[in-house]
Amino acid sequence: MSAASPRVWLLGCGNMAGAMLRQWIASGVVAPANVFVVNRHDRELPEGVRQGRAFPEELAPDFLQLGVKPQQLGDVAALPAGNYPLISILAGADVATLEKRFPGHPVVRAMPNLPVALGKGVVALYGARVAGIDDLMAPLGLVEWIDDETLFDNGTVLSGCGPAFVYRFIDALAEAGTTLGFSAEQAQRLAVATVEGSGLLAAQADAPPAVLADRVASPGGSTRQGMNVLDKDDALKALLRATLAASARRTAEMAAEARR
Repeated sequence: MSAASPRVWLLGCGNMAGAMLRQWIASGVVAPANVFVVNRHDRELPEGVRQGRAFPEELAPDFLQLGVKPQQLGDVAALPAGNYPLISILAGADVATLEKRFPGHPVVRAMPNLPVALGKGVVALYGARVAGIDDLMAPLGLVEWIDDETLFDNGTVLSGCGPAFVYRFIDALAEAGTTLGFSAEQAQRLAVATVEGSGLLAAQADAPPAVLADRVASPGGSTRQGMNVLDKDDALKALLRATLAASARRTAEMAAEARR
C-alpha cells in the first residue's frame, strides 16, 4: 500500500460514504485518481474520481469499502480477487456475517457520522486492526476503536444516529425561539450558532458538560429556571434514553436481517 495515497474502492457511495470520500480527498490522504466507485447510477463525485457499474480489471485496491444497505448484501456479486481489507459502514452487519459472505478478507467495521464531511466527525472502529486504517480514518475526526462488537453497535446509535437527534434539538430550540418573537430564520441562525459554539467549548473544556451547564446557570437566574424544566423528573435524560433504546432495537433488527 502506498503510504502517500492508498487505493480505495467503494461499493456504494451514498450520503455517508460520499461525506467520507470528500473529506479524504480534501485532506489529501487519498488522491482522486486512486478511487473507484461502483454505484447503480452515476453520482456527482469529486473531480478525478472514477465510477461505473463494476470494478475495473486492474490491481486490487488497498481498501474496499462496503456502503450498500445491509439487506442488499446478498445481491453483491463476487468482489475483485485479492485479500485486501474490507471496510464496512453497514449498520448491524456483524464481522462474522461479513467474513462468511466475503471469505479471505480482513474485515473492519466503521461507523462514521455526517460531520466527517468537515473532519469533525466520530468514527467508531471494530475488527481487524489492519495497517493503514488509522491513517485513513484520522482526517475524518475522532477515531475510537471499540473492543466489544455489541458495544460497537451501541456506539453507532450514540454517535452515528446522534447528529440527527442534535438537529432535532436545534430545530426545537429555534421553534421555541419564535414564541419569544424572533422570526423563524433569525431563531434558526441563533440556535445553530449557539449549539455550534457550545459544542466547541465542551470539546475543549476542562470539565464535563454537566458542570459547564451549572457554570452557565447561576442560582436563581433565568438559565436555572429553564434548566429546572429540563431536569424535572429527569425528563430530558429519560427522553434520550428512550430515543437511543429505540434506535438500538432497530440496529439489532437490521443485524438479524443481514444474517439471513
